[in-house]
Amino acid sequence: MTKSMGSVLCALVFGIAAVLLSTAAFATSGYFSSAYGVIDQGLAGAGVALPQDTIDASVNPANMVFVGHRYDFGLSFFNPNRQYTVNGNPSGFPGTLGLTPGTVKSNTDWFIIPSLGANWMLNSESSAGVSIYGNGGMNTNYPTDTFYGTSPTGVNLTQLFVAPTYARKIADKQALGITPILAWQQFQAKGLQAFSAFSSNPANLTNTGNANSYGYGVRIGYQGEILPSFNVGASYQSKMIMTKFDKYAGLFAEGGGFDIPSNWTIGVAYKATPAWTILFDVQRINYSEIKSVANPLLPNLMTAQLGNDNGAGFGWQDMTIYKIGVQWKSSDQWTWRAGYSQGSQPIPDSEVLFNILAPGVIEKHVAVGFTTAVNSSQDLNFALTRAFPQTVSGPNPLEAPGQQTIDLKMDQWQIAASYSWKY
Repeated sequence: MTKSMGSVLCALVFGIAAVLLSTAAFATSGYFSSAYGVIDQGLAGAGVALPQDTIDASVNPANMVFVGHRYDFGLSFFNPNRQYTVNGNPSGFPGTLGLTPGTVKSNTDWFIIPSLGANWMLNSESSAGVSIYGNGGMNTNYPTDTFYGTSPTGVNLTQLFVAPTYARKIADKQALGITPILAWQQFQAKGLQAFSAFSSNPANLTNTGNANSYGYGVRIGYQGEILPSFNVGASYQSKMIMTKFDKYAGLFAEGGGFDIPSNWTIGVAYKATPAWTILFDVQRINYSEIKSVANPLLPNLMTAQLGNDNGAGFGWQDMTIYKIGVQWKSSDQWTWRAGYSQGSQPIPDSEVLFNILAPGVIEKHVAVGFTTAVNSSQDLNFALTRAFPQTVSGPNPLEAPGQQTIDLKMDQWQIAASYSWKY
């Protein structure tokens, strides 16, 4: 493929990405994706210390100077299965919100998620590139009036990052990178009329259509071989400052505030033999920085109105994720991957009522993948990820004590493929 053909292809797929992501929603590590590029997906997200493709800027911008001239375009087919179960009948007591007993599964089971990027070597010591990827999201679409408002009930959150990157070697096998990030997110909520009395702005609480938000942040990273065959990688992404969801100023704290939390990743890659590489990463997502996400339902629902600075939120806790991956290059044509990740639970059992809308309870992923060389300059990459079923159970906090419990359950499948061009 020529450089001009590659440039045309990149312009095309970058434009397509925004259209596809407008219908994509997903959740793995809370509402962050566990991995962005297809190669990293085959390693369950491990890879901060191993340069592989142009989506690496999403994890560590320093990796980009080691991947050379390259284009990548991938599609993931994502299947999240989410449901809630209410156990126990409503008490009917004044001032309570007892839900209808039974199990309700969310509709809309499949989503398409693109990942794409390009990298150009400016010289032997530096590179410039750009990556476009979905940072995360959440979708629920329950075919019922869960909170006795309109039907369906649910939310849809989509996040898209555009990430230009500059990376430079500071030694033969060490580099630093920086990625200014431009972000877009879209949100919609339906069926929350029961909370109107608790809202500072009931007209902008629910069923107001899609709301858009824009913002920015930065990711910095380091990657280097500190011992023979032993690489270390580290990156930090700042809190993303986003414009407010004005259409949901009566739902989210701080008048519709929904910034994107900071996060960091550190990891190692050990080349045990020329064919075998072992990876281990630790990631931290600081959900507690975002009031609309971290504020608890109670007592905040009783002490402040929804939409105020201390208005009720989803009660999410910070999340730490551990990822291990193994990569085996069995020949010049074939490379095989497997990985496992496990994260801490972001949703306490005291917060199950509001998190019917956002049941991001997944903790464990297992993944496999492979790359096959089409020729000397083009590769096909595949990955399959299974997020194991996870349930969080707790009392309905707006019912009489012991009257009702709510179970949130979620599991996921993801199948992904990408095509890579090197020149």
